[in-house]
Amino acid sequence: MDAESPAPPPVRKIIHVDMDAFFASVEQRDDPELRGKPVAVGGSSLRGVVAAASYEARKFGVRSAMPSVTARRLCPDLIFVKHRFDVYKAVSRQIRAIFESYTPLVEPLSLDEAYLDVTENLKGIASATEIAREIKARIKAETGLTASAGVSYNKFLAKLASDHRKPDGLFVIRPEAGPGFVETLPVGRFHGVGPKTAARMNALGIETGLDLRRQDIAFLQKHFGRAGLYYHSIARGIDHRSVKPDRERKSVGSETTFFVDIADHAALAEAVKPQAESVWRHCERVGLTGRTVTLKIKYSDFQIITRSRSGTNVADYAELERISLQLVADLMPLPKPVRLAGVTLSNLSPMVEVAVAAPQLSLAI
Repeated sequence: MDAESPAPPPVRKIIHVDMDAFFASVEQRDDPELRGKPVAVGGSSLRGVVAAASYEARKFGVRSAMPSVTARRLCPDLIFVKHRFDVYKAVSRQIRAIFESYTPLVEPLSLDEAYLDVTENLKGIASATEIAREIKARIKAETGLTASAGVSYNKFLAKLASDHRKPDGLFVIRPEAGPGFVETLPVGRFHGVGPKTAARMNALGIETGLDLRRQDIAFLQKHFGRAGLYYHSIARGIDHRSVKPDRERKSVGSETTFFVDIADHAALAEAVKPQAESVWRHCERVGLTGRTVTLKIKYSDFQIITRSRSGTNVADYAELERISLQLVADLMPLPKPVRLAGVTLSNLSPMVEVAVAAPQLSLAI
């Protein structure tokens, strides 16, 4: 190898652990009458949203982030239960303690999922697959809940693998199998490719990982900007991102660009409501709230402005919507049409603080 050539990136052993229907499973664990029945965590009111759905409910098409009225229509026998974030956080701490008994390199994504780098681990176990198997067994024994785990040589593939045999699954993607596994999947399954991006890719004739691999970097950057390089890499099973412990999220936001510019107060207020709802759905899922609400507006001439309001932690969706709509009202009358609007919640903190701990190629992957 040329002395000036950069060293190849290290080959890692990564596990992605994802709890199965976490919130709903906790409720079924704690209330035997809910077991085996379709359960949704969230509000059942006209404006409620499903935060989590049991696997029995998912058979009817009920999904998280779905309006409660839609969920009820799909599954008339659906049982709604109120969320208990103090309990979910306590269980999440139990699970985190299990992870950290194997490695300090734990990157939580939310209360119910995390990446672990076990290349070098505290127990000296050579096989990442064996570690994943042990972790799943300990989670079951200590919490009564099931988890799915994916094992691979990078974060992108480990996350794909954990979703491959849910619930209670364990799937391994070895280095030699990575590129082939990616090429068969729809691009909408890729972490980092959301519904809108997937639709744009489909419109360009990119339906699968193989289709994505056939595009060069210049084409992908032309259509997807800086993300083009990332898409070029993952289509080849390449992801050099490291597991980052204590990953802290600074804000949660949602925005949308309108097909037709908006020029009046009522229409803009209605357009902002789904953005606030999307932000709160995510906050409920990960157990966060925040003190600062920011409204982002892009006018038809591409001028961008933001307006913020800070106070005590936002208590619920109704308060987030109220503050968002007040920020909209403060802009009236609009000086020019609006092409994009977004809502962000920042200065984040846990929704519920619990003062007392609850009972709590030759790679050997």
